[in-house]
Amino acid sequence: MKLERESITLLTKALQRLESGFDLPDVNQSLDTKTMEEVILKTAEKMQDNYPYFHPLFAGQMLKPPHPIAKAAYMLAMWVNPNNHAMDGSKASSPMEKEVVADLASMFGWKKHLGHLTSGGTMANLEALWVAGNIHPDKAIIASDQAHYTHERISEVLKLNFDKVATDQQGRLDLEALEEKLKLGNVGTVVCTMGTTGLGAVDPLKEVLELQEKYPFRIHADAAYGGYFRLVENLALETIQKYALLDQVDSLVIDPHKQGLQPYGCGCVLFQNSEVAKYYIHDSPYTYFTSDEIHLGEISLECSRAGASAVGLWATHQLLPPIPKGEFSKDLQKSRNAAIKLYKKLLSSDHFLPIVAPETDIVAWTLKGASTNEMSEKAQSFFKRAEKNHLYLSLYKYPTAKFEDVDFEINTEYLICLRSSLMKPEHEDWLDQIWDRLEQSL
Repeated sequence: MKLERESITLLTKALQRLESGFDLPDVNQSLDTKTMEEVILKTAEKMQDNYPYFHPLFAGQMLKPPHPIAKAAYMLAMWVNPNNHAMDGSKASSPMEKEVVADLASMFGWKKHLGHLTSGGTMANLEALWVAGNIHPDKAIIASDQAHYTHERISEVLKLNFDKVATDQQGRLDLEALEEKLKLGNVGTVVCTMGTTGLGAVDPLKEVLELQEKYPFRIHADAAYGGYFRLVENLALETIQKYALLDQVDSLVIDPHKQGLQPYGCGCVLFQNSEVAKYYIHDSPYTYFTSDEIHLGEISLECSRAGASAVGLWATHQLLPPIPKGEFSKDLQKSRNAAIKLYKKLLSSDHFLPIVAPETDIVAWTLKGASTNEMSEKAQSFFKRAEKNHLYLSLYKYPTAKFEDVDFEINTEYLICLRSSLMKPEHEDWLDQIWDRLEQSL
């Protein structure tokens, strides 16, 4: 297949426009282009040893290709190489960051916010839990057993108490188990995962907010993967209602480098209460002098950060605003349609068995068998055969204790099953080809 190249033409024109804005003497640059060509071509050959993450037949892990406008804008920024820690090193890109962060806050219905971009969801969640620990230093962080492992690991790094709560068969936080923890009176923050990495499940935010009226705790929404589904209209009504309540949480994380069409790494952390800025206060004798406005480094734990991430996201928002009924949201709906279509095909198959109904755009399934051990072995063998047919899936461990009323023997702790993140809008059009390759791989 051919890789997209049109953005390179756009980049060349943009570089000329960028260059015209600097009225400075030329700097002599002597480049050994012959050797550079040898190196870059060798690099291209090395990069051939990759799965085709950008292609619709890669239907495995959460790897969504950046939009061409994001790639071009990111590369354009690299000729300046801004550092969005302080205005000194990011005169243009810091205001762009503030603008896109405000766009994201507005997407969730937030009228006020404090936030910034990060190098990814891990760092964004770290900042959110760090603030949570400052507010409730002696209380625990609670997350479901299907929440991303980063919460437990970050809590350990921050020396915060952490506890897991069981989930239901769909992979969503169990409310009765949560309330039992809350009754003990030592919970400071509950993490609601708005789209789990494994199944794409969305925790029951409405009921957690109701519990917040009975017990004093904060809510942190980990919407790193699923946050953009707030814009999607073809979800189940229950899921739409959960996303509509994100304006009521205390803090929130979203990753534009997942569903937001951005290159790695681009995450974002948001706080409803701007007073949490007091926890970030620090002094730097060599920065924060070029502007009286707040510098992004003054509300961030990270120091140097790529301003190019903000530039790429800003350009993408100009082309594809993250608003309901826009082109961006319609493309997300195509991913959701692909998940529904695959699920229905799996349901009607004589060979495959879906694990749960998809709540977002992730589908998990297995091959039918007499026991979970046999089904796990079948899934692992199938995974390898599918790759030989140029269909790239992923594997997932589903806790067998969550199964109810099944017609197979449960003789393992986990069922290893197949999993697809249908994040590309092209997946909807390619679903029939994907299905054909699934059947060929039997």
